[in-house]
Amino acid sequence: MSISTAPTVAPTRLSSAPSAMPTTKPVTVHAADRPPASARGLPTVVWQLAALGGLVLWAYLPMLRVFFEKWVNDPQYSHGFLVPIFSGYLLWKGRQNGPLSLRPLPWVGVALLATTLGMRVVAGSILFHQLDAASLLVAMAAVALVAGGMPLLRRTGPAILFLIFMIPLPYELERNVGQPLKTAATVSSTYLLQTFGQPAIRDGNLILIDELRLGVVDACSGLKMLVTFAAFSIGAVLLMQRSLFEKLMVLLGIVPIAIISNVLRITGTGLAFSAFSGPETREFLHNALGWLMMPIGLALLGLEVWALRRLVVDPVTHR
Repeated sequence: MSISTAPTVAPTRLSSAPSAMPTTKPVTVHAADRPPASARGLPTVVWQLAALGGLVLWAYLPMLRVFFEKWVNDPQYSHGFLVPIFSGYLLWKGRQNGPLSLRPLPWVGVALLATTLGMRVVAGSILFHQLDAASLLVAMAAVALVAGGMPLLRRTGPAILFLIFMIPLPYELERNVGQPLKTAATVSSTYLLQTFGQPAIRDGNLILIDELRLGVVDACSGLKMLVTFAAFSIGAVLLMQRSLFEKLMVLLGIVPIAIISNVLRITGTGLAFSAFSGPETREFLHNALGWLMMPIGLALLGLEVWALRRLVVDPVTHR
């Protein structure tokens, strides 16, 4: 029997030479910055607002039809078509105020929606369309609270409040406000006509100039001018980047400017009727002077803002 031994294998000596195998460089992975929670939830909020807003508008369609007919048939509220457009512009303008941190308050919003149901029940039982319209504004505020809480309500609040100008005034308020406006317009126009040398005498809501009888009727009370001009003035206040004092002065000037514009219209009508006797000419001048009321009012508003800019010192620029 023979015994064989396996060949001895020399141990491998570790070499200090660099290895021939390729080496890989460490890769640094940069995680993308995650958008804030409010930004990630923005599309969801938009869909929530669209869905809730659509349901609210659908629920208020009968009331909106009533107001639409009022806007079409009553020249006093023809500006109602422009109110939703300007409210949309205020919403678009609010986007420039920076990012919005949403804090939804669903339970508060739902409770407010339940309040609107009670308002609608009362409005329907007494046929008070203005209360029904007021509940629409409350419902819009509730939708904002459900979707984004107080931050979203503060952002959309001016646009929601401006919608109040699309609501016609109640009949009792029209009568109670219109009569003092007619009296003030008649008295002031009579004195102004006398200043221009006309033998004007006031008899109730009539202005007598020789054989001419100029009646200041409900349409000439200036209420239309007051409501429309108030909408324009408050819209200007919402867009003005001026001090609180200047904005307050603009708001306080709404009623005087509206009355002045109406008095100038009535006085101009009296002077025109005294100079021209043709019925077609008188009708044309009467309508033309009526259309000039709003440009005159806006011009007086611009003059007021111009004067305030030069009387009030801006605390930022010291001008």
